[in-house]
Amino acid sequence: MDTGSVVEIIMKVVGGLGIFLLGMKHMSEGMQAVAGNRLRHLIGTVTSNRFTACGVGTLVTCLVQSSSVTTVMAVGFVNSGFMTLIQAIGVIIGANIGTTITGWILVLKIGKFGLPILGVSGLTYLFSKNERLRYTAMCIMGIGMVFFGLHIMGGSFKTPEVKELLKSIFATMSAGSYLGVMKCAIVGCIATMIVQSSSATLGVTIALAQSGVIDYHTSAGLILGLNIGTTITAFLASLGATVNARRAAYSHIIFNIVGTLWLVPFFFLYLRLIEWVVGFGAAPEEALDITALIAMTHTGFNVVNTIVFIPLIGILAKIVTMLVNDPPHKETPHLTYLDVRMLDTPAIGIQQSLAEVAEMGNHTQKMFRFLREIVTSKTPDEGLIKKLFHREEVLDIVQKEVTEFLGNMLSGNVSHDVVERGREQLRMADEYESISDYLANILKFHIKLRKEEMFFSAQENGELLELHDRVDSYVQMITEGVKEDHPEIISKAHVEGDSITFVIKELRTKHLERVSEKATTPLHSLIYTDILNAYRRVKDHAQNIAEALAGEK
Repeated sequence: MDTGSVVEIIMKVVGGLGIFLLGMKHMSEGMQAVAGNRLRHLIGTVTSNRFTACGVGTLVTCLVQSSSVTTVMAVGFVNSGFMTLIQAIGVIIGANIGTTITGWILVLKIGKFGLPILGVSGLTYLFSKNERLRYTAMCIMGIGMVFFGLHIMGGSFKTPEVKELLKSIFATMSAGSYLGVMKCAIVGCIATMIVQSSSATLGVTIALAQSGVIDYHTSAGLILGLNIGTTITAFLASLGATVNARRAAYSHIIFNIVGTLWLVPFFFLYLRLIEWVVGFGAAPEEALDITALIAMTHTGFNVVNTIVFIPLIGILAKIVTMLVNDPPHKETPHLTYLDVRMLDTPAIGIQQSLAEVAEMGNHTQKMFRFLREIVTSKTPDEGLIKKLFHREEVLDIVQKEVTEFLGNMLSGNVSHDVVERGREQLRMADEYESISDYLANILKFHIKLRKEEMFFSAQENGELLELHDRVDSYVQMITEGVKEDHPEIISKAHVEGDSITFVIKELRTKHLERVSEKATTPLHSLIYTDILNAYRRVKDHAQNIAEALAGEK
């Protein structure tokens, strides 16, 4: 074979694989945009019930077309405190079933029709003004690209010289024996680790099988390996993350490795069972569809593993807990915005950032609690004062993380709905950061008063504490609305916000009466009114959060 032919074949394989992967990406983005609200609802329904979590992992992976994305999502949510370890393990196990949908899509007999499907849907995407139609067209365009890419790869493998060369290479690891099965599994694992996409390995495997380069047994051996190789993505996402996030990644590795190894002794028996299922009802002389065999092998393997492991989720959680010890000090959950896969899945990323915004609300609640304890104690706790000021600094950092994360995500190809929600969250993050600033300022006013050896009267202390508790409850109510994604909280926010404003006006009027009676010094009066203004500003910012959640400008 001359050099020119080799280069041409390599270019076709690389080009076909690139089109295949790009098609998977477009299909995922289109499905996410069309099913965005349903996808976010699915993620929000994850509970400690292992069956529910597994079902969510399966459905989400079917929508985003990548088990790697779902497992990275689970690790990210555990890292930000949105999911527990048990929930994440359930989602990860379900993701292994969801990823098998790729094989079944390829079972469709589209082949060379991939190009016209790509063209028609591409034109619809470019020229349609209806957003839902555009993203539906994008999804179909992705399907067309997947089949066109597979068609190009398969065509290059069918060249007689290439076919013979590849056959001789794969003959060294034919899955005709258990040693051959292990060799195939290792090759599939390494290939998936390199490209970090089980879909890419699956696509190449199917193209090789359709071209007659490898037989069904070798294909099945490669499939076993890609299930192990795909765990590298979650492992990389867990580096530098919290302990629970690392535990979630390790549970994915253990699940896939153990699930592969226990099946190896029954490998040939399992394949005969798959052949019987796929060929059920077919004529004895009829050749079985190799793509359907591979898809069924992949699905059956993961379904069986899930059935085996679901009752053992609690044990798996204990094992990874022993493997990764608790840290000597309490960890602070944070947003893993550096993972590009979250940016490529805006429907999931927007939910993760919402969880982080809600966590900002939790930080402000702690600041309220610290502040009350400090101002009601005769001798303020210096450690608690430092904690409150530290929280304010933490919220500055978190706001920066959220802003960078959303900024990077919204700069991509995202739907109008995600853009609007991203803008709302940017506004909410800014408002929470402002609340923390005013709470820190209120503490500074109290510290200044003590330094001047001045004190509020019992009446003034009572008034300010009552106002503090009222505003605290108000912010807490709105934060609960953010956590549960309930925009209807706005009606309560307006009513209670107006009531708090009225109370603050009354307190100011009473205070001015005391000033006119010369019952207070100018500095004392100034600090009291500044504290009232700060609480009013806290109320205003909290109300702005409720308005942002409700989509009000």
